[in-house]
Amino acid sequence: MTDSDNVPPSVRLGEVVPPEDPEDWGRPLTWVVAAGMLIAPVAGALWFAAASPTDPTASLTGTSILAAVLAAGAAITGATQRGAARAALTTIGAGLFGALGLVVAGNAIAGGASLAIGFAAATAGGFGSVPAAGIAALVADAPRLRRFLSPAVVGGLVAFLGVRNLFGA
Repeated sequence: MTDSDNVPPSVRLGEVVPPEDPEDWGRPLTWVVAAGMLIAPVAGALWFAAASPTDPTASLTGTSILAAVLAAGAAITGATQRGAARAALTTIGAGLFGALGLVVAGNAIAGGASLAIGFAAATAGGFGSVPAAGIAALVADAPRLRRFLSPAVVGGLVAFLGVRNLFGA
């Protein structure tokens, strides 16, 4: 057996062939990942479109809930990954993606107070995704329910309280 027998034919020929089974959107965890990353931007967009807030401080509870949803969604996305490093990095990445989506939704739909609320929720939700990533790394090999709930609860709570700290309430 030579070294070239261990290398796939497509690589030996200098051509990389895509995998035969690319990511399948029929798999349940793919939908969990997509939902975790998009739940906060979609919820924010619906809120901003249905009843655009006019005063960020008057909408403190809604902003806190939106931040908690962002951090919890990021934690749920990270919980789909096996291994501590993957779970933590995916949680942080999903939190950043969701935060960007919230700011874009706030600006695109209403601007003004909605942009401020989107930014505040994105900031607090991003902060909440950091401890959620730490918890996700610790429970990465735990049973599924614990792997999903533990980081989501911790991240959501930190984000919820983070909005209160941002506004000094």
